[in-house]
Amino acid sequence: MPQNPVLLDIDTAIGIATITLNRPEALNVLDEALCAYLRDALGQVESDRHVRAVVLQGAGLHFMAGGDVRRFHAALEQAPVDRSQWFEQLIASAHESILRIRYMEKPVLASVRGAVAGFGFSLMNSCDLAVAAEDAYFTMAYCNIGTSPDGSGTYGLPRIVGLRRAMEIALLGERFNARQAHEFGLVNRVVPATALADTTRSLAMRLAAGPTQALGRTKRLLNESLNRTLVEQLQAELESFAQCAMEADFECGVRAFVEKRTPLFGGR
Repeated sequence: MPQNPVLLDIDTAIGIATITLNRPEALNVLDEALCAYLRDALGQVESDRHVRAVVLQGAGLHFMAGGDVRRFHAALEQAPVDRSQWFEQLIASAHESILRIRYMEKPVLASVRGAVAGFGFSLMNSCDLAVAAEDAYFTMAYCNIGTSPDGSGTYGLPRIVGLRRAMEIALLGERFNARQAHEFGLVNRVVPATALADTTRSLAMRLAAGPTQALGRTKRLLNESLNRTLVEQLQAELESFAQCAMEADFECGVRAFVEKRTPLFGGR
């Protein structure tokens, strides 16, 4: 019986959902089934009120080595028009997951090791934070198989590293290590491979203990900031703060600050 290509574990006690890409024998590469299962898992955690933070990781020794190039090779047997239509359907399905990560009003943390390539690279960059093991290595890779990026790669990358660095990464397709990824601003932490799980859990628990709605609004403000004028962004900040001020987490945070104690957001 085929294994589920994506695993979902929700720990309601601490409010953390862990989504695991589960094709370790194939370096968790993207195919139709993984696309569908990832989209559905993200939809489930987005709507689950018990989930306050999300971890996205890969099973085995790698995060994701991009698309399933063996499947791409098989697609070469199709007529070019049919092949193009197949890729359109595959990528449209994959892009649903990118949108759910970007617009989900809960923080999403990528935990990566090994290969972070192609769509895996774009997928990591679509997350809000990323922690990498020292053994992680990164490449956009698309140019190496004669195609352009997908998965919001050309949207997120220049916003993270700047246009000139993005051009270098995308046009040369070179491989770089975790320390370089940290220098470029692509990952927030680099830790020994043996410490990846503990570091990921610690960061996820910190996010899950935070004021979820306020963090979600902060995420939205940051994501939309580059598409607004200063005046528009100031108005968006005003409206968001006013909304937060009506909620229990704001009352909790203010009272805890005045009383010099740690706030317990979300009624915890």
